[in-house]
Amino acid sequence: MKKIEVYFVRHGQTFFNRYNRMQGWSDSPLTEKGWQDAKIAGQKLANIAFNAAYSSDTTRAFNTANTIAHSNKSPGLKVQQLAEFREEFYGYFEGADSAQTWFQVLQPVSQVRTFHDFLMHHNISESKNAVKLADPFHDAEDHIDFWKRLDKGFQYLIDQSHDHDKILVVSHGTTIRSIVGRYAPDMDITTSPSNGSVTKITIRDSQISVDYFNNNDSTIK
Repeated sequence: MKKIEVYFVRHGQTFFNRYNRMQGWSDSPLTEKGWQDAKIAGQKLANIAFNAAYSSDTTRAFNTANTIAHSNKSPGLKVQQLAEFREEFYGYFEGADSAQTWFQVLQPVSQVRTFHDFLMHHNISESKNAVKLADPFHDAEDHIDFWKRLDKGFQYLIDQSHDHDKILVVSHGTTIRSIVGRYAPDMDITTSPSNGSVTKITIRDSQISVDYFNNNDSTIK
């Protein structure tokens, strides 16, 4: 039985985060706070001997991952980019005001005003389908599109890892929430993981379980 521990970190704060904009495949730079988020995450994870480090192929995730890697006890830890762990793609709504977008997308299907309220009563997968439905170009990812990509990423991690490996993956808020929502449906994901927070999963022979979500402790195990 092969056991792999994967530490998912949400990237540091970006300008789109600060301005409350939809940020999926679009990218914006880390703010000063965002760089600090990355440094703090690196300090928390400094004593975890990572065997490999990955980030999505967005600049915000890659810069966060490199900052964490530079603080790590594992010598010569290099960050590889995996597009499979990008954020959800919001299509036409990329870069739009988040509050306005969620109101527009969710009202027709649920009569709620916010993403938080939607997740109180609905599976997060339904929100992806709602975004795709509302996108006039239908470019946004739905539940099937999203998980086809993510499953490929998880399979890559499994194929490239050895028993007892510890892996860093710097990814994104909705992606991390979606992983937790799928593999630990009883966990509360109504609030997004904070920038620089850690969510740990364990993979045992392709079976995924969630150890903790949105951990902001000063040290991480």
